[in-house]
Amino acid sequence: MYGTIARIRPRAGQLGAIERLMAEWEAEMRPRTPGSHDGYLFVPDAGDGTTAHLVAVFDDEASYRASAASPEQDAWYRRLRALLEADPDWMDGEFRR
Repeated sequence: MYGTIARIRPRAGQLGAIERLMAEWEAEMRPRTPGSHDGYLFVPDAGDGTTAHLVAVFDDEASYRASAASPEQDAWYRRLRALLEADPDWMDGEFRR
């Protein structure tokens, strides 16, 4: 499997909006996104709510790259970006067991 982990810095009070946006992606975009396997919003216990992590898992690198390049994903990302203090720190790679 292949995907990304992104460290994000939500704007004050926007974590709930990010959760809703993630749920919208799961309900509306996942069924139309070939190779999408799973997605998570990780909020560390040991933190002050100023950072979180997004995790997106795809069947393979090709399906991940196709999704990342799609206009629908770009539009969704722009909505996410409006809820953040800065651009996410992305780490793309292979998920292994």
